[in-house]
Amino acid sequence: MICGRFVVIIVLGCFTGTISVAMAQHGGKAEPLRIEFKRGTTRTAITESVSGSEEAEYVLAARKGQKLVIKLASSPARSAVFKLVGPDDDTLGLEHDGNYGYSGTLPKTGDYFITVSRPTTAKGRSRYTLSVSVK
Repeated sequence: MICGRFVVIIVLGCFTGTISVAMAQHGGKAEPLRIEFKRGTTRTAITESVSGSEEAEYVLAARKGQKLVIKLASSPARSAVFKLVGPDDDTLGLEHDGNYGYSGTLPKTGDYFITVSRPTTAKGRSRYTLSVSVK
């Protein structure tokens, strides 16, 4: 009888361990993809897609005084939006999360974060092209 309880404890311990590993693999937040430009260029474009409530995150290093231009095109039209946050969580005048374009002179040197998502959590997929230029 004691051996039977011991086996049950081991089985439950192994089962709990498997759940913890699965949760860590799927519940963690991925690092943003760093946007870098090819030598001699100041512009790049990324084509990807997001589904449901997924978000695609990017990070871009830039200097104070540089001009940043972001354009987001999606299919179906306007089915993807972006949010831009600067160093120290600056909103850069973009108070809402539903942006399709941005053009402005950067106020600080540091990392700027761009998050692309769908404006709804309903089922569906949005294919997008994110164009980024820094001069």
